[in-house]
Amino acid sequence: MKLERFLSHDEQQLITKSIAAAETRTSGEIRVHLTPRCRGDAVKAATRVFDSLRMYETRRRNGVLIYIAVESRKLAILGDVGINRKVAAGYWDEEIALLSQALKTGRNVEGIVAVIENIGSKLAEHFPYEPDDENELPNDISYEP
Repeated sequence: MKLERFLSHDEQQLITKSIAAAETRTSGEIRVHLTPRCRGDAVKAATRVFDSLRMYETRRRNGVLIYIAVESRKLAILGDVGINRKVAAGYWDEEIALLSQALKTGRNVEGIVAVIENIGSKLAEHFPYEPDDENELPNDISYEP
């Protein structure tokens, strides 16, 4: 499946803008990664992506990756150690369930944006925006062919 059929160019731009908007309230960083397939465990694959994107290099260790394997229909949401120390056990599972339901009903962009907004609020709760904050990671969607 071409990723453009999963999200149009305009929808991709909307997601990028929603990441930027969420990050205006927090020092946290959010990334979305799309790949066609995941042949094994989604969490392991997402961990490799998290590392390859160097998401652990944020000052407060508060990066979050939303990983979507489009054709395989696998999802993972990973938070770095800073945010994982703050959120309740099961928080990421709740967000995965929300996203999964949206994707099953074809509401791809709505589901991704809703999860970005929820994660942005959670990050803002624990890591509010600070005057010296800088955007440590790109807001654009990363892709694997």
